[in-house]
Amino acid sequence: MTTAKRLAGLLLLTTSLTLPSVLHAQEAPPEDDAAAAAQDPDAAVEDDTAVEETDISLPGGGIIVTGRRNRDPARTSGQVLSVLSEADIARSGEGDIAGALTRVSGLSLVGSGRVFVRGLGDRYSLALLNGLPLPSPEPLSRVVPLDIFPTSVIASSLVQKTYSANFPGEFGGGVINLTTKAIPTESFLTLSLSGSGDTETTFQNGLTYFGSDYDTFGFDNGNRDIPGVLQGAIANGTRINDLSAAQQRQLAGQIMPLNLVTLQKYDELPMNFSASLTGGTSFEVGDGNYLGIIATAGITNTWRNRNVTSQQFGDAQAGQILFDSQNFITDNKALVNALIGIGLDIGEHTIRWTNLYIRDTLKTARLATGTDSFTDVARPFDFQTQQTGWFERQLIDSQIVAEFDFDAFELDLRGGYARTDREAPYNAIVPYIRTNIPNDPFGDKFVVDVGALVGGTERIQVGFEDLQEELWFGGADVTFDVTDTLSLTTGYAYSDTTRRSSSFIIRPLVGSSADRTSILRALGLRQPGLIFNGATLATDANGVGFFDITVSDPTPFPVFDAALTVHAGYGLARYRPTDRLSIEAGVRYEDGLQVAAPDPAFGGSNLANPTRIANDYFLPSATVTWEAVDDLQLRLSASQTIARPQFRELVEQTYFDPESNRRFRGNPFLVDSELLNLEARAEYYFGGPRRVSLAGFFKKIDNPIENFLITAPGIIETSYANAPEAELYGAELDLAYGIGLESWGGFFASKQFLILANYTYTQSSISVGAADLAPIPGATGQLASQLFDDGAPLVGQSDHVANLSLGIEDDDKVQQFTVMFNYASERVTLRGGALPDVVEDPGLTVDVVARTEVKLGRLPLELSFEARNILGRDNFEYQEINGNRAEINTYDVGTSFSVGLKAEF
Repeated sequence: MTTAKRLAGLLLLTTSLTLPSVLHAQEAPPEDDAAAAAQDPDAAVEDDTAVEETDISLPGGGIIVTGRRNRDPARTSGQVLSVLSEADIARSGEGDIAGALTRVSGLSLVGSGRVFVRGLGDRYSLALLNGLPLPSPEPLSRVVPLDIFPTSVIASSLVQKTYSANFPGEFGGGVINLTTKAIPTESFLTLSLSGSGDTETTFQNGLTYFGSDYDTFGFDNGNRDIPGVLQGAIANGTRINDLSAAQQRQLAGQIMPLNLVTLQKYDELPMNFSASLTGGTSFEVGDGNYLGIIATAGITNTWRNRNVTSQQFGDAQAGQILFDSQNFITDNKALVNALIGIGLDIGEHTIRWTNLYIRDTLKTARLATGTDSFTDVARPFDFQTQQTGWFERQLIDSQIVAEFDFDAFELDLRGGYARTDREAPYNAIVPYIRTNIPNDPFGDKFVVDVGALVGGTERIQVGFEDLQEELWFGGADVTFDVTDTLSLTTGYAYSDTTRRSSSFIIRPLVGSSADRTSILRALGLRQPGLIFNGATLATDANGVGFFDITVSDPTPFPVFDAALTVHAGYGLARYRPTDRLSIEAGVRYEDGLQVAAPDPAFGGSNLANPTRIANDYFLPSATVTWEAVDDLQLRLSASQTIARPQFRELVEQTYFDPESNRRFRGNPFLVDSELLNLEARAEYYFGGPRRVSLAGFFKKIDNPIENFLITAPGIIETSYANAPEAELYGAELDLAYGIGLESWGGFFASKQFLILANYTYTQSSISVGAADLAPIPGATGQLASQLFDDGAPLVGQSDHVANLSLGIEDDDKVQQFTVMFNYASERVTLRGGALPDVVEDPGLTVDVVARTEVKLGRLPLELSFEARNILGRDNFEYQEINGNRAEINTYDVGTSFSVGLKAEF
């Protein structure tokens, strides 16, 4: 595309397959088309001059137009995809990309910004930024939480559901590619402010702890620096259990500072706030060349209350619940993001340098109360467990993309570096136990469990986690137009990922003789820090420690190193033998080496099972597109892809996920999954952006990786194993229709009514044979039938996913009112093994979004209002059998409201 066309196109509004509207060109159609446009207004929309060419940056030449005048990339591409342009994203009323993408057929939002394709789990979804890998700042998820990307810096979002060889071979449900803005057409500065809250949290009571002075902004002032004794042990490669008695006592006095482990009541939680500043400008350098700069910075601070019900079965058949807990949680999340992009247009060539910084910090305070009957069914004990936590997640990503468009061929060069860090210091769990033992002077009081006299599901412990991952990536490809109907692409891609993760869980223990029992129990009523930090209550008259205090680390392998190196080469052909038939076919070769092993300096004599997965694959793909009659298009697609286990799924370390309230532990015996993907689709275009499509799809997965439940009293833990085989099939219906209301006149003269609807039906089943194995640590010969039920659905797959959007919007100015309905049926979140599977029921949510523009003098302003979950749909996650139900992670969600203001200068 020439520079002139780029600048002209950027001045136009866009149409989209996913969020359409009947838009008007800013210039008259060519004279030859004037008569046709007069008879059919959609004809003008079909013309090249009336539609913006959406900025999409992908390896392998991007989106290839198949010869029609229509430039809709979803229609002209050789693959099944949906595209949100910059205008589409703005029209959705969402402040982040995750929310906008939920309007795309077959996509669902799970948790905090994690977008799944076709209801499949997170390992079957892939995210790219400008065609390059996008690492997640959250090590417990392969899917990048896309709510961290403000819409102000994204030029387009592409979702491709069929595989092509220019993408990485780890392709399951689909790929999401975000393209950042490059060259602004004119200088601009935008300031956005918003305030929000929800009915369960805002102005309600909550919990917190002091932490540090800068917690509001997601940064620590040094209060959470790792204790000196622990730092020395890490530097020397010494296990906690091997420290001297003096060092252990000193460490016990350093791990529980009162400002980090003492819960406080917050009488009235504040509103959430968000602010962002985005600006850009461009300069002409030379004759017709342009240099552009775009930058954004934003901060968001949100509060959330959850009162989570968590139960465990003793006997599911009989409905016997032996553990029953109410965990009141207040989360304070601070998100800071910044992006600087520099773009250069030199004639037909574009170079963009994108630098992204994201820091996502969660400060959590929790108080759980309940009963535990696992020890003694006849005499359950009561517990109160307080937990304080701090989770820092940070991503730094720098990448350069150069796209050169010559007459005969295109050359793309891509490369970059990314680093993710996760630190979780001073995550303290302090359990208080009331034994209810008769004739015990302390039996009716809650006593802190310091490991001397009373039992409990948890011991007092403080965790320190640190993870660092570095990713180098690069690629090059060349596309050559052999003839007007045949183009060939060849390319190479390289990625090298290394990770080092450490997890130290320190458990202070207090020993005492019988004559000191009463003193110890009395001290247990106080803050445990008074015992461990050497205060006078814990020393005798001479200042000598009154109790024998030691520390231990139950983690068998506290430090792990892991790496994944992938070399890939591919060839791709796009052939159009007739105006109505196009074929896109290619093959990708990938050679990957994945390793994970504990650091032997910390492993002692009992090292973990190391992982080494060395495989190479040829991954073919082909899509045939046939325009059977005018406006009716048929597609057939077939491909083979893979899914590698993630580092977190391999490493024998335990991570706590504050979102799902459970722990995760890896399995070093996992192997790659291999997928066969088939799809058939019919697309009918009514004219302009109005269209309907119907698709059927099928997947066969060898060795799918599924998570399963590990139970201990009061503890829910997740691990992973390969199921033998699985199949998935389904259908997808997508409809978009705009109805002009100009005939109504008056207020409606420039309005249109938009109907956007999509529905995905999916069925899946695992196949388990009598002799199939599913090895896990400690049971390498374990039968798969002990973990998986034959015929059970895949984890994360909903049978039904549906979205309906009904809205009125103005064609000439920013004015919109939209009601959105989102539904997802039950899905398994955790394989239960001998117990029932853990099931989540997302159900129906209803949102309302409204926007309008006003002017304050000459200053244009945009006002927005959002009401989310207006029906108050709660979160339900549970186990159920024979009418007996145990809640696993169930809590009230409430309705949220947001008011925003955006000013453009």
